[in-house]
Amino acid sequence: MITFAHLRRTIISAAILGQIVVAPGARAQGTFPAPERRKMQDILDLVRKQIDQKYYDSTFRGVNMRANYDSASAHIRDAISPDAALGAVAWYALQLNDSHTFFAPPSQTVSVDYGWNMAMIGDTCVVIEVNPASDAARQGVHVGDQLLSVNGFVPARDNLWQMNYVYRVLRPQPSLHVVMRTRGGAARELNLAAKVKERSKIIDLTGADGGRDLGQLIRDGERNTDRYRGLSLDVSNQVIVWKMPTFELPLDEVRDVIGKARNRKALVLDLRGNGGGYVAAMLELVKQVDRDSVVIGTVQERRKLSPLVAKGGGNKAFTGELYVLVDSRSASASELFARAMQLSGRGKVIGDHTAGAVMEALYYPMSIGMETRMLFGVQVTNADIVMADGGRLERTGVTPDELLLPTTADVADSRDPILARAITLAGVPIDAVKAGQLYPRKGQAH
Repeated sequence: MITFAHLRRTIISAAILGQIVVAPGARAQGTFPAPERRKMQDILDLVRKQIDQKYYDSTFRGVNMRANYDSASAHIRDAISPDAALGAVAWYALQLNDSHTFFAPPSQTVSVDYGWNMAMIGDTCVVIEVNPASDAARQGVHVGDQLLSVNGFVPARDNLWQMNYVYRVLRPQPSLHVVMRTRGGAARELNLAAKVKERSKIIDLTGADGGRDLGQLIRDGERNTDRYRGLSLDVSNQVIVWKMPTFELPLDEVRDVIGKARNRKALVLDLRGNGGGYVAAMLELVKQVDRDSVVIGTVQERRKLSPLVAKGGGNKAFTGELYVLVDSRSASASELFARAMQLSGRGKVIGDHTAGAVMEALYYPMSIGMETRMLFGVQVTNADIVMADGGRLERTGVTPDELLLPTTADVADSRDPILARAITLAGVPIDAVKAGQLYPRKGQAH
C-alpha cells in the first residue's frame, strides 16, 4: 500500500481546481499538437479503467463518475497545454472524495524544493520546517510562523492536502506567494523561491554514464530513509518513548522496540506525522501491546467483507501503560491503531484530531507510447474499513482522549507539551522544554 498522507477529504474546491485544469471555453491555438492531446485522453482512459475495475465500491458511493469522465474529456479537448490536460485527469480521480485514490502524473523534468513545510495545528496552519539554506530562511521565515494564505488560498484542514498535491506533485511552482505572520509581528507578504533543478528525462540504469544516475537514485533513497527512520529512547528506567514516523517498516523492528519496553512501566508511542503504511505492521504492533486478540473492524472490499483482527501477544505482550500521541498528519494505519487502543481501553490517545484518511489502496503503474514511454500511475482504494464499534474514520478521524495542542510559540521554541504530558502521566515529571529536547532536530532554522 502506498501512503500519501496529505491526500484527504472533500471534493477538490472550484478555486484550486482553476489551477489544475483549464477554464471551460479556452481553446488551444496550435500550442498543443493533436497527437499529444490524444495521449492525454489515453491517460484518462487508462486511469478510468483502473478505477472502474478496482475501486472497492462498484457504485462509487453514489458519485457520478461517468459524468465526471465526460467533463474531464471536455477539459482535455479544450486544454491549452499538456499540464492543463493532466490536471483534468487528476481532477477526475479526485471527484471520488476519497483519501487514497489519486492520479500520479508523469515525472517532471525538473525537481522543485521549496525548502519549507507546513501543517495544521488545530485550525491554524503553521510552518513546521525550514531549511537554513532556503530562500524562505533568507527572507526570515521561521518554524512556528503562521500561514495566512498560499497563492491566495487560506490553508485549512479541508484544503491543505489540495495545496500540497497541486504544488508538490501535479504542478510544482518556481515560487509561492505567501502571507504569513511571525509571532508577535504583523502579517507580511513574501514570494518564496524554490530550488529548481533540471532532471534527466531518461534515467540511465546501465551505468554507461559512469554511474551518475544510479548514484543520484541511491543518494535520494538514503535521504528518504533517513527522514523516515524511527527513534526509541529511554526517558528513565520506567518509560520508553518510540518516535514512529511510518508503518512502512519490517515487523522485526516492531518486535525489537516493544521488546525493549517489555519490562518498563510505560510506553509513549509517538505517531505524530505518521501517515500510515503497512497494515501488517499495524496488526503486529497491536499484537505486541495486547495479550488478547483485538478485533480492529471489518474490511469492506468490492466483493467481500473480511474481519480485521490482530492476534494477541499472550505472555510476550507489553502490559504496561500505553500513551499514543497523534496530530493532524497522523493518518491511515496510525488512526486505526489509535482508535483500536481507545475502543479496547488499552491505551490513552493524546494530541490533535487525526487526518481522517483511512482506506486500503493499491498503486497501479502504467505507461503509454512505443519508442518513448510516458510513465504514470493511479492509486485506487480497494477497501474501506469499518471499526469494531461500527464507526468509520474516513473524513472523521480520531478524537483524542485528551485534546492537547502546542501553541505557535511552542513550535517556534521547540517546546513539546504533548510529549511532556504523556511522559508525566507515565510517572516521570518533565516540562515542555525538556521534552522538546529529546528529539534531535536536523537542518532547521528557528
